[in-house]
Amino acid sequence: MNHLQLDRRAFLSATGAFVIGIAAPDTWAQTAKPSPKAPNNPALLADSLDAYLAIDKDGKVDVFYGAIDGGQGLEISIAQMVAEELDVPLSAIRMVLGDTRRTVNMGGASGAQGVSRRGTSLMKAAAQARQILLAEAARALAVPVSELEAKDGVISSRRDPARQISYGQIIGGKAFRADVRWNGLWGNPHDIATDAPLKSYKDYKIIGQSPRRIDLPKKVFGEQDFPGDVRLPGMLHARMVRPPVAGATPVSVDEASLAGIPGARIVHIKDFLAVVAPKEWDSIRALRALKVTWSAATPDFPTHREVHQHIRKAKVTQRTIERETGNLEDGLAKAARVISGEYEYPTHSHASMGPGCAVADVTADGATIYTSTQKPHYAADGIADLVGLARDKVHVIWMFGTGSYGRNDQGDATADAAVLSKALGKPVRVQWMREESLGWDPKGTAAVNFCKAGIDDKGEVIAYELVSRGFSRENVATNEGRAAATLAGQLLGAKPEPKNSFNIPFASYTFAHNRVGWETVGPLMERASPLRSTHLRDPYGPPILFGSESFMDEIAAAVQMDPVDFRMRYLKHPRDIDAVRIAAEKAGWQKRVSPRKDVDATQDVVEGRGIAYRRHFDTFIALVAEVRVNRATGVVQPTRLVCAHDVGLIVNPETLRHVIERQLVYGTGRTTVEELTWNRDMVTSLDWASYPVLHMEHVPPKIDIHLIERPDAPPSGAAEMALGLVPAAMGNAVFDATGVRLRKVPFTPASVKAALNA
Repeated sequence: MNHLQLDRRAFLSATGAFVIGIAAPDTWAQTAKPSPKAPNNPALLADSLDAYLAIDKDGKVDVFYGAIDGGQGLEISIAQMVAEELDVPLSAIRMVLGDTRRTVNMGGASGAQGVSRRGTSLMKAAAQARQILLAEAARALAVPVSELEAKDGVISSRRDPARQISYGQIIGGKAFRADVRWNGLWGNPHDIATDAPLKSYKDYKIIGQSPRRIDLPKKVFGEQDFPGDVRLPGMLHARMVRPPVAGATPVSVDEASLAGIPGARIVHIKDFLAVVAPKEWDSIRALRALKVTWSAATPDFPTHREVHQHIRKAKVTQRTIERETGNLEDGLAKAARVISGEYEYPTHSHASMGPGCAVADVTADGATIYTSTQKPHYAADGIADLVGLARDKVHVIWMFGTGSYGRNDQGDATADAAVLSKALGKPVRVQWMREESLGWDPKGTAAVNFCKAGIDDKGEVIAYELVSRGFSRENVATNEGRAAATLAGQLLGAKPEPKNSFNIPFASYTFAHNRVGWETVGPLMERASPLRSTHLRDPYGPPILFGSESFMDEIAAAVQMDPVDFRMRYLKHPRDIDAVRIAAEKAGWQKRVSPRKDVDATQDVVEGRGIAYRRHFDTFIALVAEVRVNRATGVVQPTRLVCAHDVGLIVNPETLRHVIERQLVYGTGRTTVEELTWNRDMVTSLDWASYPVLHMEHVPPKIDIHLIERPDAPPSGAAEMALGLVPAAMGNAVFDATGVRLRKVPFTPASVKAALNA
């Protein structure tokens, strides 16, 4: 048995420099004179049209999408956008997603920017390609460009349709060798510009339709390959060994405890500890059998029940006022009455269906990585940093995984695999366990929202304040682009690089005196923490909107106004107003003041309705929730959700509906059952019993999606925005039904009964 015990000096000498800070800011930030070369493949030039699409001799079009589709249907939508501008049939499009050798870094599946930013960039590339093809066809056919038309990948003369030439004949297999104007940014801000005009929406034939999704057949018929399916010659299977108490480090390991497990080996580098074996089951056996002596650790966390009080009392590390009008103190002083409210949101795990898994093959000459991380280009950067390779030597191949929606455990599993492969000189497959995934994935932060409003003697709101406080959403980075951003890197000695970040959703309401801001408190543990916080799907949504939109409802009740009328009074933008109006109309909203007055006080089961609204960038959403509350049991069941959703131009209506519907289901789970639990030492919700997710019988039986079509407006995001409204809409509906304001998520039977009986 080979017990691989390396000290840090030996590990670094074997892997090259362990770089903590890389002097190549073009990957992570804007530079004055950015290089057009892609960090992970210098042959790709970000200011070249060839970096974005290619056409083969058969007229097939490869579209190089430098991000991923995490299951939202982006792949078909992007294909539609390119096919529309390029004038090819949708069947001609072949999407290449997230491969760092074939695509430039366009970010991740984040910020709901897949269509709004990356899709529109590729539309511009397609428009320029079409313009070039028309010019080449004019020369080949001796026909003026003005007399040519393109259809289904063929350019022909309007006067003599027999005179035609296909895209494949013009350029098949050759490079365009044309420039685009790149904005000099990698990641989500990446964008390009060209001189080719885009089509008018009035001429669209493919955009606005709902063709079958490209990705579904393999998933439906069990043919989809996941990172866990990858098998390489000589590959070893690994399991990470995590401490029973947060912050504890391995002092010694008992090699003899693995006796009798074929081929089992221990990898112990600094505080990084794993077991490997040629067969996966043997790696699991080794994990269970390994005896470790751990250092003493006393993290003394405030428990999950105490975390909101901790957030209230802890020292504020940063305070940022994002929006302010008038003078809040003057407005409150002039108010006839002031009301206030506090709202608490819990800590959440990403709770992906399948725990993180990755395969790494790291050699002295380079690395090939198979992963389902949300941001593969950043994974390549992080692996290069972690194992001492040049970034263009790291090839990350993205594969569809079992869930992402923020920075989950996939990136950490990828880093683990790379470290192990480098140390062992063989391909390594790392599979996290369920308890590891729930216990050690980066978390979505708990939050406390402090709300205050000043109301004059006429019932007008003249002052409003919202301050949301929690742990930083970048206590660990939102991508694994540095060694310090991963558990593996921190266990090997990379110094954490936390940032103070929280942010507030766009506020559409207008008040004379208005202040909206956020505050962060310090992390509960500085290094390799199971409670490190980062982005979870819609990071600026549920934790804050639960407070802000519940409080809007609270103000409406205080001034005796219908909740819809109240919101309409303080909204000015036509798209804000339309979203609220349409949601109410489609729900059959009956105007009245909440709570309802026609409920029998002896009735156990009561029903109510509530509304919540948000604008996020240029997406406008209103949600009406209808709920049934059992006052005897405390069970809150949504019976109907009605969503009015405005994303501007709609590329694929069916996919858009599905994306919104799934968010609302997911949001229902995060509102009613999900909450991470922990004690003084460690996370305790480590399985689906202790960290429950929504079951089918509790899914809202009716979900009505009403898309507001604005084809003349640019497309905006939809992949996460509706989610944030669920807790407030449901909480407002509970108030309407019972007259009791729920101030804490999740709405478990126990917490609801406690609120009703308070």
